[in-house]
Amino acid sequence: MNTLVALCAVGAEKILGNEIKLLGYKLISNAPGRVTFSGDDDALFRTNLCLRTADRVYLQMAEYAAADFDQLFDGVYAVPWQDFLRKDSRVVVDKVRSHKSVLNSEHSIQGMVQKAIYKKLGDVWHMQTLPESGEESDVRVYLDNDRAIVLLDLSGLPLHKRGYRTDGGIAPLRETTAASLLQFMLWRRKTPLHDPFCGSGTIPIEATLYAYNVAPGFGRRFALETLPIFNSRRALEIKRAEAEKIRTDVEVHITGTDIDPAAVQRACTNAEHACVMAGRALNLIDSSAKVHRPDFDVASFSDIQAPFSHGLLLCNPPYGERIGDEAQASELYRSMQSLFLDFKGWEMGVITSHQKFQESIGRYATALKSLKSGNLDTTLYMYTGEEKQKQPKMAKPRSSDARKPRKARANGADRNGRTDRQGQRPARPAKMSHAEEF
Repeated sequence: MNTLVALCAVGAEKILGNEIKLLGYKLISNAPGRVTFSGDDDALFRTNLCLRTADRVYLQMAEYAAADFDQLFDGVYAVPWQDFLRKDSRVVVDKVRSHKSVLNSEHSIQGMVQKAIYKKLGDVWHMQTLPESGEESDVRVYLDNDRAIVLLDLSGLPLHKRGYRTDGGIAPLRETTAASLLQFMLWRRKTPLHDPFCGSGTIPIEATLYAYNVAPGFGRRFALETLPIFNSRRALEIKRAEAEKIRTDVEVHITGTDIDPAAVQRACTNAEHACVMAGRALNLIDSSAKVHRPDFDVASFSDIQAPFSHGLLLCNPPYGERIGDEAQASELYRSMQSLFLDFKGWEMGVITSHQKFQESIGRYATALKSLKSGNLDTTLYMYTGEEKQKQPKMAKPRSSDARKPRKARANGADRNGRTDRQGQRPARPAKMSHAEEF
């Protein structure tokens, strides 16, 4: 059995752990932003292919006491690196994390680990100098309470890079984060889903892949495929087995809108790419079935109504970090109060880093979930119908029998059918791009 480590956003460890268990692997431990588990040789490829919320997957090469540099060097040297790397591999110690350890200089630790790896390879292959002309192999080191964990990267590019998004626009939401939001909200494929700030379409697309049970890694390659331990024949068998699990017989209602026509065009293009990816996976099992892409439309969130009596609104509106400013974001959130009326009976999830989101939108969330991915601290505000209303001044709800989010209030009318003196719609706060941010 192998010991593997999967990284994720801080706060999503339990979600990732559940995914790993559903694949049939045993959890060992977790720490902020990472989950350690055991798996067979198939797990090296299968977890990269199938995990939706993991950012990377590593193979643990060693764990040992390292209170000084001699111990650090000896532990790395003891690993049979010649079985995992090629003679022309270019080894990069890409990151070091030290916590409550005597060794805390990241630069020095990087240099010592790399020296030990090249020393071992040179001694085994009787080479004074290694060419380093081949594929890059990344190694990561964690030092915690003077114990070292040495990891070999099996993913390559971060796993949120699924391969379907060619244009994310400004500050797009990570695909792995979108997948985590769906799990936090306990979303199921039978529940209608709408994103009123769809941007490049990440949330609806990830929901589509989840609903049809399409493994997210079908559209890309992994660092594992460049290593001598990679079994290409077995990998193809795993791909075919996962393609057999794709559900094309399900009915789903997944939609997105955005005020920016360019963003909607990006969302449509990215969704098409995702569905092509799914189609190629189905071709592996000689199936001509199709996965249908989510529907996108150009509309302001204030001009749409619920197409069903229940569902989930899930969105990543601008929050002033990289799109607009805090004052604009606060004004936007105040105007989002209309969603509670226009989508009455729906649950809602909003991810933002804005500290006064609840104060602005006028309602306390039923539950909060903190997520940290990269350097950005965000909170998922979950509204399930049990929250308290903070500012009860809202317009009366409207009924709707539309089956897609319906545009409303034509001819310049406001929410109550009124117009201003010139027959134009009353002025709104300054427009903000609804492109996704994270």
